[in-house]
Amino acid sequence: MIKRTSEQRALLEQMEQIAIGLGKALAPFCEVVVHDLLDPSHAVVAIENNLSGRAIGQEATELGLSRIADPGFPQVLANYANQFADGRQVKSTSIGIKDSNGLYIAALCLNMDLTPFHGMQHVLQQFVHIPQQGGVEESLAPSGADAIRRHIDQFAASCATTPRALRAEERRLLVRELQELKLLDVRRAMETVAQHLGVSRATVYKDAA
Repeated sequence: MIKRTSEQRALLEQMEQIAIGLGKALAPFCEVVVHDLLDPSHAVVAIENNLSGRAIGQEATELGLSRIADPGFPQVLANYANQFADGRQVKSTSIGIKDSNGLYIAALCLNMDLTPFHGMQHVLQQFVHIPQQGGVEESLAPSGADAIRRHIDQFAASCATTPRALRAEERRLLVRELQELKLLDVRRAMETVAQHLGVSRATVYKDAA
């Protein structure tokens, strides 16, 4: 029988509840495992969304043994490459849990199965692929609108923000630049600027005055 302090028992119990919550939130793509590092030969005490095929009572992993051997082992290892026994690619995060004496007593591990995401990535790549059409080009936006949006995005980036988060004085400076570049002479320019900045056309006209 492994002897544990009341604090250590309470921490393990709380970790199991956290695993249940994370498992429900991240289902069905993420396995959540709690390891009891005080009993490395029977370390696995909770598994939510069992994707690896492991069982309660299995021994600690190499990473878990490293934590047990070294209190200075990193407490958080995030997004490292891993794999299940059947070869599926996994993105894992391991969080070590210490008691008040700085002793590792448990680890909370999240194992994200990347297989479904690789499939979705392939589908999305096919969907967004645009084959060459013999030089045919068309735009459904008003003529010159892309140039206006591009300049707004570049200006906002230079201010370390987004177009819709520009301050009033920054927005007025932007509109003056658009005027100097003759971009406000483009058909429906005010409407394009207003939409991209998330303000009314009246505001843009006021800034341009």
